[in-house]
Amino acid sequence: MRFEVDGIPAYAYTGGRAFDPSLPTVVFVHGAQHDHSVWILQSRYLAHHGRSVLALDLPGHGRSGGEPIATVEAMADWVLSALAAAGASRATIVGHSMGSLIAVECARRAPQAVAGVALVGTAFPMKVSDALLQAAADDEAIAFDMINYWSHSGITHHPGTPGPGFSIFWENRRLMERQRPRTLLNDFRACDAYSGGLDAARASQCPALFILGQADAMTPVRAANGLIDACREAAEHHRETPPEVVVIPGAGHALMAERPDEVLEALERFV
Repeated sequence: MRFEVDGIPAYAYTGGRAFDPSLPTVVFVHGAQHDHSVWILQSRYLAHHGRSVLALDLPGHGRSGGEPIATVEAMADWVLSALAAAGASRATIVGHSMGSLIAVECARRAPQAVAGVALVGTAFPMKVSDALLQAAADDEAIAFDMINYWSHSGITHHPGTPGPGFSIFWENRRLMERQRPRTLLNDFRACDAYSGGLDAARASQCPALFILGQADAMTPVRAANGLIDACREAAEHHRETPPEVVVIPGAGHALMAERPDEVLEALERFV
């Protein structure tokens, strides 16, 4: 689906079905140096089972125009504008890594528009190591390799190669290579600088789901504890259901590809 957000061309994958804003809407937000395709398996299923789906390409990523946005807060504003531009008034927002920070910031900024947030492979603070920031600035190819080795729990065995001729590792490497130069540095700086996660989680007025990879080296399970506690405080204050936490055994940071069925099962139950 091609449309305009604030006058700039934008793209959202709708799961093989025409977007219908009258149906319950699920918005998928990718992480750093990625695009909508990381959600292909989950978004397509939900689109064919009673939901409308917008798997967004953030500005300067994938098929969306414009320049990459420099802060998580401004990315959240853009996602909310995209939701309105598509004609939907309310949605569950699912975000991976950087996208999870965007999702919780959306919940703070527009509680009336956010029915729930699913935070996948999340952490707060989401600090980026000096070595990885330097590589992103000086040699993106090295940074891509570092990310891939740290993002996948299995490189030379299942689920790294779930079938002959297929490699999750190289699939992700190629996806990162498709993005525009310097996008990774922009995204990492945004994650590293974002300081409002706990305040946003405490201010949220919607149900929350955490989907975490037990073998995640990029955003370890323990790094989500602050956000989980903050969402729990918010739920108690607003008499909402406490946040649900799903830890997927053996999954790394790229858990949508490594454990697609388990991620989908948790999301389908939540949305």
